Amino acid sequence: MTDRDRPPIAVFDLDNTLAGIAHRQHFLERRPRDWEGFFAAAPADPPLPEGVALAVQSARACEVVYLTGRPERYRRDTLDWLAAHGLPEGRVFMRGGADRRPARRTKLEILRRLARDHEVQVLVDDDELVCDDAERAGFTVVRARWAQKSAAVEEAQEREGRA
Repeated sequence: MTDRDRPPIAVFDLDNTLAGIAHRQHFLERRPRDWEGFFAAAPADPPLPEGVALAVQSARACEVVYLTGRPERYRRDTLDWLAAHGLPEGRVFMRGGADRRPARRTKLEILRRLARDHEVQVLVDDDELVCDDAERAGFTVVRARWAQKSAAVEEAQEREGRA
């Protein structure tokens, strides 16, 4: 199979793009942050209709790939959530347990790796810094601005590299 024979890729973030996380943001608003509580509550995330519709629509012409800052140890919960909400099957890239780099660094690294042998048609993400860096690197971006934002989550993504 040549690169031209492969469908393009549509890459989707999860938290605040496909999954509503407002109900668990309180775990990150306290000191110390309760990361275990934050991620353990993810199976109760409601789907975000705008993001889900875009993923389903993208699956008609693209391979859907999920790119999240969630730790690898929550893979089963994440796969179950995707299936329960009718999202297209696709590869899921998650953060390694010891990886504390900012999301914008880890996600751009994976995007570049994916682009080596696939056309990355679009990245859909709510993190403005991830989106800025991806656009600067030449990727087409859809900014997921349909969910409630949290300063605590934004700080965690950038400074603590855990979401």
